[in-house]
This record gives sequence, C-alpha cells and structure tokens, in this order.
Amino acid sequence: MTAVTQVAALAERARQVAAGSRRTLIGLAGPPGAGKSTVAEALVRELGTDAVLVPMDGFHLSNAVLDSLGRRDRKGAPDTFDAAGYVALLRRLRSPDEDVVYAPTFFRDIEEPVGSSIPISPDTPIVVTEGNYLLLDTHPWRQVRDLLDATWYLQLDDAARLERLIARHIAYDKTPAAARAWAEGSDQRNADAVAASAHNADLVLHL
Repeated sequence: MTAVTQVAALAERARQVAAGSRRTLIGLAGPPGAGKSTVAEALVRELGTDAVLVPMDGFHLSNAVLDSLGRRDRKGAPDTFDAAGYVALLRRLRSPDEDVVYAPTFFRDIEEPVGSSIPISPDTPIVVTEGNYLLLDTHPWRQVRDLLDATWYLQLDDAARLERLIARHIAYDKTPAAARAWAEGSDQRNADAVAASAHNADLVLHL
C-alpha cells in the first residue's frame, strides 16, 4: 500500500469513526521519529475542513521551566510535558460548546511551545491529535486514551527511525555527534517507554 493510499484509507476510517457524532477525537501515537506529525498532517489535509490537528507537543514545558526543574537534558520525556493541561484540553474538545477553543503548538526552530496558536471551531467534527505518550499507562497520561474515540500506533523500522531522528536534530542545529548521542540516549529511552504502550492502540500501522 502506498503512502497516499494509506492516508486515504485512514481518512475513510476516521470518517467512519466520526459518523453520527458531533465531535470525534482521533489519536496517533508512536515513538520519536516514527512519522506521527507527517501522517497526522497528511490525514488532516485529506479530511479537509472537517478536521483540525492539535499536537501533544504544544504541551512541552518551556525551557525556562525545564531548567528550573533540572529536566532540560531530558526534554521530551513524559515528565517534561504539562500532561494534565493536555488532558484538560481534550476534555474541552470532547464537549464542544459555542466557543472557539485555542490550543498551543510547538515551534522546533525555537524549541518552545506557544499558547493559543490553533483555533478549533465548535463546528469542526474531527480533531486529530498526535504525540508520543497518548497510550501510556502512567498517571496522568492514562486519562488520554479514554478521551479519544480511536487510537492508532505508528510502527517504523528502528534503524530508519534512528536515522530520521539524527537528521532532524542536525537540521535544528545539533552537531552530528550530539544528534546521534541524543537520538541513541534520551530519544531511545522515550521510544522504549512508548513501545511498551503499543498494545493499548486500536490499530497498529506499519510504515
């Protein structure tokens, strides 16, 4: 199945899940470098005006907060996000009222979250969210799964995923050595935690 065909099939699956509902939340999970953002963006494009993308990465703690907590060298780990804030946003999105909801996003070029960046109209029937930790069993992440109508896990060959991560880190100003060290260190520890949660997904997608 080609990438285009796969995205079209996912869009059709999303429409089936959303049939008859005022608002449907679909989550894409997977380890760092699996292609979650790429697939989610393609899915939302395929769904057109019926969908909006709300990435989990908007809930990264700021660098200043991570410095104060002594967690900057583990940025991207589960405890470097405002998980409770993410859960609260998903709860708001599950029960749309007449107000627009604004979600944060994350800018890789500055490595910081920016609040109120993504408007979600009450008339938007499908919200696609993506991130590493949508399927974790630890508190408060375990609340995420119950707030989603469907959860899909993205699986990519580890060697390809590692090289993709290294290239991404280099593109955002890490040296090749530092990029590899981060990908094989912090990123891999996070990937292991994410992989252990894959069994909680409704569907596993092999890319």
